[in-house]
Amino acid sequence: MEGVWINRYRKQLMRSISPQFLEEIICYMRKLDLLSAEEAGQVQEVSSLSEQVKAVMDLLAGKGSYASQSLQTYIETTNAQLYLHITVYDPMVQKHLESLQNRYGTGVELGQLERLTNLLLVEGLTDIQQKEHDVMQIEATKGMRNVAKKIPLEKLFLPLSKVSIPPRISVTVGVAGIGKSTLVKLFTCMWAKGEVNKDIIFVLPLTFRELNTYEKLSAERLIRSAFPHITEPSFISNGTARILLILDGLDEFKTPLDFSNTVVCTDPKKEIQVDSLITNIIRGNLFQEASIWVTSRPAAASQIPGGLVDRMTEIRGFGAVEIKDFLDQMFLENRDLSSQVLGQIKANRSLYTMCTVPAFCWISGSSMGYFLKNSTDQSQETTTVPKTLSEIYSYYFKMALSSDWQEKQKETPRIEQAINNSKKIIGNLGRLAFYGLLKKKYVFYEQDMKAYGIDLSSLQGSLCNRMLLKEEMQFSTVYYFSHLTLQEFLAATYYYASAKRAIFDLFTESGMSWPKFGFLNHFKNAVQRSLQSDDGQLDIFVRFLSGLLSPQVNKLLSGWLLMKDEHNSFRSHVISFLQSCLNTDYAISSRTVNVMQCLYEMQHMELAKTMEEAMKNESLAGMLTPVNCSALAYLLQVSEVCMEETNLSNCLTYNICKSLLSQLLFCSNLRLDNNKFKDNVMELLGSVLSVKDCQIQKMSLAENQISNKGAKALARSLMVNRSLTVLDLRSNAIGPTGAKALADALKINQVLLSLNLQNNVIKEDGAKFLAEALLTNHKLTTLHLQKNSIGPQGAKKIAEALKQNGNLRELILQSNSISNTGVTALIGALRSNQGLISLNLRENSISQEGAPEIANALRTNCTLRNLDLAANLLYDEGVKAIALAMRENQALMSLHLQWNFIQSKAAKALAQALHSNTSLTSLDLQENAIGDEGMIALAAALKVNTTLTTLCLQVASIGVSGAKALAEALVVNRTLTTLDLRGNSIGLAGAKAMANALKVNRSLRVLNLQENSLGMDGAICIATALTGNHGLTYVNLQGNRIGQSGAKVIADAIRTNSPRCIVEM
Repeated sequence: MEGVWINRYRKQLMRSISPQFLEEIICYMRKLDLLSAEEAGQVQEVSSLSEQVKAVMDLLAGKGSYASQSLQTYIETTNAQLYLHITVYDPMVQKHLESLQNRYGTGVELGQLERLTNLLLVEGLTDIQQKEHDVMQIEATKGMRNVAKKIPLEKLFLPLSKVSIPPRISVTVGVAGIGKSTLVKLFTCMWAKGEVNKDIIFVLPLTFRELNTYEKLSAERLIRSAFPHITEPSFISNGTARILLILDGLDEFKTPLDFSNTVVCTDPKKEIQVDSLITNIIRGNLFQEASIWVTSRPAAASQIPGGLVDRMTEIRGFGAVEIKDFLDQMFLENRDLSSQVLGQIKANRSLYTMCTVPAFCWISGSSMGYFLKNSTDQSQETTTVPKTLSEIYSYYFKMALSSDWQEKQKETPRIEQAINNSKKIIGNLGRLAFYGLLKKKYVFYEQDMKAYGIDLSSLQGSLCNRMLLKEEMQFSTVYYFSHLTLQEFLAATYYYASAKRAIFDLFTESGMSWPKFGFLNHFKNAVQRSLQSDDGQLDIFVRFLSGLLSPQVNKLLSGWLLMKDEHNSFRSHVISFLQSCLNTDYAISSRTVNVMQCLYEMQHMELAKTMEEAMKNESLAGMLTPVNCSALAYLLQVSEVCMEETNLSNCLTYNICKSLLSQLLFCSNLRLDNNKFKDNVMELLGSVLSVKDCQIQKMSLAENQISNKGAKALARSLMVNRSLTVLDLRSNAIGPTGAKALADALKINQVLLSLNLQNNVIKEDGAKFLAEALLTNHKLTTLHLQKNSIGPQGAKKIAEALKQNGNLRELILQSNSISNTGVTALIGALRSNQGLISLNLRENSISQEGAPEIANALRTNCTLRNLDLAANLLYDEGVKAIALAMRENQALMSLHLQWNFIQSKAAKALAQALHSNTSLTSLDLQENAIGDEGMIALAAALKVNTTLTTLCLQVASIGVSGAKALAEALVVNRTLTTLDLRGNSIGLAGAKAMANALKVNRSLRVLNLQENSLGMDGAICIATALTGNHGLTYVNLQGNRIGQSGAKVIADAIRTNSPRCIVEM
């Protein structure tokens, strides 16, 4: 008889036996003479492991029950874990896989799931995530998190390094509608297909919706109830098999988790309250060896103590490309409509930000699409593009009621009939939504529906299908609104309708309260409760409630949910009340900003428009009263003016800055110049830079009154900040000790890229501290230290650092009196430094004796692109040395030699260099008396040079002959685009020569002939030349005594012949 045991577990054996264990089995069977040497050889000849295992099993099964029993005994005695896996786990796993397949189908369509397969790895929840409504989180953060690290889904439960262990408790957070349950489904399907975490024997997905149906459970009954095919739950609870227990949707759990007062339970068979069961599982008292994965909205996730969470991840929202692709999928058969929808949404910054959430993108896209499809059939007065949340949701509601969205054209019931049929269900759903919102209840069961008078059989049609979702569970049916905001919108419609006739406080469901009459009193009650709330739970509800008083929303919903023009009797009183809530004595919170959002929903924007105009004109100074500060806080979130830069220069005080801190937190580019800020403000800003939420990337604090104490406060924040890349502290009063604090921060900070300390007083010691930081800092690329009195010794310290630092790209040391000693050290560092691209040594008393060192460095350095030596003392001899080096150097692109007492000899040397140099694109020789002789030499070089694009020769003593030589060069030169001859004396003859050249030259774009004694005739010559020149875009003829008549002739000529060229006269 064939081997019964082998045949029963053949599939499990083939999946489970490793190559090494197969060899051990073959050796053992040979000892028992159950396999011959020839049979063992035949097995070895088979290539794949599975085929080898199959061959051995076939041979042993054919030799009867003794061989089968021998194999069974051998595996059981030598590898008990494998035996359990083959006989118990694997059959249960197969049934479990079948169960999951029946539950989830074939899986999740990939589509836009790249964001789900790469989660953001975060270090705990931020303040705003713990305290604010989901929508407020998205609006404040612009839908983006400042997180650099990502973790692939397949590594979510693996160690992050070779020395770490897998996380036991993992928490994934995301706002409502971001895709948490979709992520769970995706992972479970990937695991079931063997694509991820093959080491996990069981993945057990549970939802808090299911757990809500139980009062008491034991750990083992939890498994048996949810997964009846797992016949041995003890294997799960005692840790024999590695499992992953998924708890999806903590925010939907009916009971808050209390980790402080939960009674410890370690008995997996003991039945306890479900919330106690969950806390004991998370604490590790139950399922000690299991991995636990909890998903939740951020605020609910804060119930779990941070010390228990081993890994926290976050689902990111859509990016720009994903929003477009998502809308394209929505309107697959009408790409033109998709483009129109995207265009309208992008035009509204707030809506576009919200569309980073897939669920909101669906609602917003559906509403905008419905509007665009139907706008041609509506009167002009009702076809305003929806801008506010209330308008978007009103269109969505109207779309659901009209029952004709994205369906084939067909006859539909009359709208009036549809309204009459739906009014009762809308009212009951609104009441369910409102009181569910107050109880933080987002999932409803049959008993809830019946308690609010909802006939389950009536939940049909477009309205309910779009507003309410239904999910059949193992023992019950659950209902939930398709998005949290839809629940809030329906709650607002119920409250609005009820407030007009209610005589008691609607927030007291029992109706037992002090009498409260009139809509306005009920409205005030709702807003005041929202303002008093710590978690923003009612923020969006009161926005929608305010939005129902908008004229546009009234037009949309009159005859549906609202009576025509009824808002007029309440609107002005409500606006006055909301504005009174803004007079908060500089105590601005998210609740205050939400009041501004309420005014926006009502389309009352006078205050915000006034402040926005002041921001555009940079005229905020003296305007920031408490009410205006509230408007400013709102604008910092939503205004296009703040998109690229938030400029709050010359308008803030300590108190105003303090009141705006929570909004400044999310300004990516913040300019706070010239505010007379002292060190106490730096303490405030330091606290902002230190929090996890901080998204400030660039901050300018130039021209304030920051001293060492303030610099220390900023430095402390830099040690923990992970967002700031640019910090501008120029023109303050920071000394050596402040520089030391900043330097110590740079030794730790690996984010800051640019630091500007121009015009402070860090001196030699400060330079020394910063140089020490450069030895270990590998991120800073730009350092501005001009006007800091660092002297030669400070320069030497920085030079020593440059020999080791390869990351710094730009170094400005202008006006530091570093002299030849300092420049020798710095230039010496350039011989080995291969990172620096731009070096500014302007105005540093460098003499012609220091020039040879510069020249030697230029011969060997191949990375420096920009060198500024202006306002030094190089003279002809010094520049000649540098010019000789430029014949060999093929890296430098910009050379500034302004005001260096250069004459014709140096100009000739530079001209010779330009004959062979192929890298220099910009040469600045302004305010050097090179004269006509020097100009003639440079002109000769321009005839053959093909790389120079910018030549600056202001106040260079150039006369007529020099101008004529230059003009001859311009006839053949094809690369020069900018030529500055301001402050020379080329006269009429020079102008005529230049004019003739301009008729031929097509490369020059900018020409400055200001103050060149051209006179009216010379200027007219230049203007006339523009008739045939199609390249010039800017010409400056100021200071040439052209006169009014000459100016008119020139203006007419330009207007007629070269209208695109700007000519200043």
